Amino acid sequence: MQPRSTARLGRLLWLLAGMGLLAWTGCRGVPAARESQLRADLASVTDAYRPGRDPQTLPTLDGEAGLQSYLAYAMLNDPRVRAAYFDWAASVERVTQARSLPDPRLTFQLDIGEIVSAVMPGLMQEFPGPGKLRLRAEVATAESEARYQRFVEEVLRTANRVKQAYYRLYFLEDTLRVDREMLRLLAELETIARAQNEAGKVTLQDVLRAQIEQDRIQTEIENLEDSRHPLIAQFKAALGLQADAPAPPLPKRFESTPLDLDADRLLARAYELNPRLKAMAAEVARAEASLRLAYKSRVPDFSAGVMADAKAAPVMVRPAVGMTLPIWRDRIAAEIAQAQAEQGAAEARLSAEEIALAVAFAERMFSYRESERNLKLLQQKLIPKARQSLEVARAGYLAGQIDFFNLIDAERTLLNFQLAEVDARLQRELALAELSLVIIGITPEGAPVLPATTATHLSSQPR
Repeated sequence: MQPRSTARLGRLLWLLAGMGLLAWTGCRGVPAARESQLRADLASVTDAYRPGRDPQTLPTLDGEAGLQSYLAYAMLNDPRVRAAYFDWAASVERVTQARSLPDPRLTFQLDIGEIVSAVMPGLMQEFPGPGKLRLRAEVATAESEARYQRFVEEVLRTANRVKQAYYRLYFLEDTLRVDREMLRLLAELETIARAQNEAGKVTLQDVLRAQIEQDRIQTEIENLEDSRHPLIAQFKAALGLQADAPAPPLPKRFESTPLDLDADRLLARAYELNPRLKAMAAEVARAEASLRLAYKSRVPDFSAGVMADAKAAPVMVRPAVGMTLPIWRDRIAAEIAQAQAEQGAAEARLSAEEIALAVAFAERMFSYRESERNLKLLQQKLIPKARQSLEVARAGYLAGQIDFFNLIDAERTLLNFQLAEVDARLQRELALAELSLVIIGITPEGAPVLPATTATHLSSQPR
């Protein structure tokens, strides 16, 4: 090879290598519609959430803090929330990948006979058919919206788990208080029975009955005390604490879940805010974009590039273009049919979830109304009358007018009504918490999510 040809080949190779290096280090694609907004949303949530943050920056759980601090701690610390956040963050990055052109290809070709007759380096770029990149970006964008709503759903479920465990622990103490008070009352009844027995008015059977009832309630107290351990484990898990971490003290002040209980208004808010519904609506949008993309399978893809024969004098440049031939009609038809089926499935899932949401809402509203009615009945009528009945039975027993069995029956009636009152209060709070967080989707203060008006920007887009 002549020195001039060698030098010309070297310059051409360096030129192509430089073009490849520039493409590798300096090229950026054109952002898809809403891609910049998705990244801004992610940055906003990341700033508030800060996954992997220093535990010292989490709210202090010292018992003096309100329930809101415990909810914020859990939402920022629970690993399930962290996993949902990273799933969403990954989906945002997939939008950039979906709308980007394939990487260009450097090529190198030699024609060899008895000698090297041609040396042809080149550069090729593939171009998907018109509209394909935009639709791929739409598919990825809708998937990202669904992932965000799953993240919100996990945040709300974490807050609900905290409230559920907190209320169960709180009302466990109330149940223990009722049982201990009843145990004290039974000790008094045993003393009365002993006195009656010593006076020869009753047999020892009355004393034994009082002792049997005390033993039964004492065992119930021990069972309740033991049930505190799994409840504390649930409370710690809801806060994202490891099993060997010390259990934080419970908030000292009881806090109910505030909620406007107009059923029609609440159900309308549930259809508007529920993140599971929003996620499924985003899945429908994704399926619709996928269907439009499937129809684009009929459109060919293109490629263009250039090769240069470095041995020719002067250097000969060879442009090259190409395109795919979408001739496999059965494959294209299958892609379209698949996309149509996926769209139908997504729409059916959304419809089913809307029905399930209405059922769950009705069930929780019934549970709330039932507990309210039971509380009113117990607090205003049954417990006062049962307490009065017990006093009458006690006086009647001392006067020898009734037997000890009727006295114990009056005690059990009062105990059962008091325990039912505690359970009704618990069921009311559990229903309110689930209505607010899981069914309606009202985010607590401090939740690391976007404001509702920002978070609905995708689902409000016309299809």
